[in-house]
Amino acid sequence: MDYLKTIGINAKKAFKDLKGVRHKKIKKVLENYNQSLLKNISKIIRENSKDVKNVKRKHLVDRLILNKKRIEGIRHSINEIAKFQNPVGRILETWHRPNNLKIKKVTTPIGIIGVIYESRPNVTADVAALCLKSGNCSILRGGSEAFNSNRLLANLFRDNLRKNNINQNCVQFIENKNRRIVNQLLSKMSAYIDVIVPRGGKGLVAKVQKFSNVHVIGHLEGLCHIYVDKSANIKMAKDLIVNAKMRRTSICGAVETLLIEEKALTSHGKEIINALLNSGCEVRADNKVNKLFKGKLKKTAEKDWKTEYLDAIISIKSVKNVNGAVEHILKYGTMHTDSIITSNKKSAEIFLNGVNSSIAMHNVSTQFADGGEFGFGGEIGISTNKLPPRGPVGINQLTSYKYLVSGKGIVRP
Repeated sequence: MDYLKTIGINAKKAFKDLKGVRHKKIKKVLENYNQSLLKNISKIIRENSKDVKNVKRKHLVDRLILNKKRIEGIRHSINEIAKFQNPVGRILETWHRPNNLKIKKVTTPIGIIGVIYESRPNVTADVAALCLKSGNCSILRGGSEAFNSNRLLANLFRDNLRKNNINQNCVQFIENKNRRIVNQLLSKMSAYIDVIVPRGGKGLVAKVQKFSNVHVIGHLEGLCHIYVDKSANIKMAKDLIVNAKMRRTSICGAVETLLIEEKALTSHGKEIINALLNSGCEVRADNKVNKLFKGKLKKTAEKDWKTEYLDAIISIKSVKNVNGAVEHILKYGTMHTDSIITSNKKSAEIFLNGVNSSIAMHNVSTQFADGGEFGFGGEIGISTNKLPPRGPVGINQLTSYKYLVSGKGIVRP
């Protein structure tokens, strides 16, 4: 606990110091970090290869790997984040009361953000950059499977903070691998941490939501749906659905359940399903859909509608109409990302207004559920909370606000 307490004290001090730093300097840190990533590509890949070699859960390898292309992707995100204007101190609203009271609603940093994440090393760079850009400090607890990669990415960031005379503890990486650290982080650090963000599997997120003493931003599962109606363009539907499932099966924006209007089963269903099968996807289907294939597809069970596969598997169900699709999503969805493929504006409106998703889409692949694709530069995660922030959480979502009230000796009668 002394180890974590020291980190908490350091973060409080760093946050206080950060308030006096000009935004130009923060931008310079990000630009310098970008160059450090370029200069250290070989070293980053070498440290990452140690993690890949040691990983025991082989399904995590795709998320874990850093190669030149992925490091360039991280650099692109950092570059985009650096370009944004200062999100802190923006005046959101101004109004005057009849008694001459002047009120401003102004953005402020949240404070200290704790992030617990699993096998994606890019999270280290994205979170450090997003938090600093929005005037926040971060405490990072990455998974042990990416320890070497995460430590190096965090240390490079801290080096550039120090070079720019900014407290390096604006970003701190927890190097203690003991699992009890996570429990202590959730239950004993409320005096130091303002928000916890979990990024990982269902088990991790459920644990954080259950035990955290501070506000949690995150999502439990990305059980994403696509609904296809009879008016959908068949080629568009095939392309979108194969992309939504197979582009990267392990991300939270991958579609897991496909809903097809009953009247579109013959005209659309067979072609779409064949396209999925030809792409190497396992298809599980209900009885009505299975009739198209003479019962040769694997039959769905109730648990399939509740499963985030994160693999090349999709469950398919026929529904009567768009209202039936919305009903299914409200019952089984996780408020992450759901999409409708249709040429019918009324059906699109019913769907977009009816689902409770943090991201609702029309004729778009669910794989676009990503802060970078939204123009945020990157994301600290995707929130399915009903209270803000919702959806991809970028720099503007990492601010809070306060009211500045002024007057000339006004007293309340």
